[in-house]
Amino acid sequence: MQPSRSQGMEIQKITGLEPRHFADLVRASQLVFDPTGGVFGRRLHVDWSVFGLSPHIIDNLRKLGEKYQYSSPHVPMEIIWVQLTPETRSWFIDHKDRLWEIEEAYPPMDED
Repeated sequence: MQPSRSQGMEIQKITGLEPRHFADLVRASQLVFDPTGGVFGRRLHVDWSVFGLSPHIIDNLRKLGEKYQYSSPHVPMEIIWVQLTPETRSWFIDHKDRLWEIEEAYPPMDED
């Protein structure tokens, strides 16, 4: 079954998550996948636990970041939601207003 726009509205209603939160999550997942922002030869070891990320959430976000590595972060929420594990969904809801901290820690990907 394909995610629908009405599912997006339902997600927003139940979770309080808005499209901007999903764009922030996509940008954060791009950084989890590649914290160097694609800079050749640069390697970083990141302690993601500082941001409250468990190994399972990191794995989920890396996959998402890889899939949308070169995409606009404005992917419809219903498409992103179905790709999140229950643990990642819970973390996302709890940290929706703090995702900017990940973006600001690694500015090469920051589009703002």
